[in-house]
Amino acid sequence: MKLNTIKMLCALLLSAFILSGCESMGTTEEDAFTNPEMDSSATDVVDDEATVSAAPDEAEIVAREFAAQKLADQQAAMKEQAALREIRTFYFDFDQATIKTDSRAALAAHAAFLSSNPSVKILLEGHTDERGTKGYNMALGERRANAVQQFLVVNGVSKAQIEVLSYGEERPSNSAHNESAWSQNRRAYIEYK
Repeated sequence: MKLNTIKMLCALLLSAFILSGCESMGTTEEDAFTNPEMDSSATDVVDDEATVSAAPDEAEIVAREFAAQKLADQQAAMKEQAALREIRTFYFDFDQATIKTDSRAALAAHAAFLSSNPSVKILLEGHTDERGTKGYNMALGERRANAVQQFLVVNGVSKAQIEVLSYGEERPSNSAHNESAWSQNRRAYIEYK
């Protein structure tokens, strides 16, 4: 906005400079019509310069295009971040509490949102499959939720925004008894409050 104001001011000053130069020479459009000896090229120069100053210059066009592209890029990035935040379930390998590489982008999007909105709180739920003892699975579910919490905190989220809860094997996503179901149950889930 300041750049446009400066450009407009420069255009006005340039126009005033051109017009004052014409007046100091004693030539005006009236003189060109009343004095047949005066060459019409002098008025053509004034008209051409006025046209140039009225039209946006190349730098202004480039600046507008750059600003429009920057806005489009920002909007695309915001949409991408919103889409990544829709992913709230993060899966783990058997008997592991290590965050998978393919989960990091979505978790980073959650971290960016939470760190820029410190009043928003979340509940991290840790889950396991049915294999293992109840006590072991409760501890594993908690380790999984804590792994997600640690990732978020490292990426700028306040620990005060996060509550961790382990359900162990008690709330399966899929109640079948096979590897496909078990892989869906080994998870951490982000619940926004």
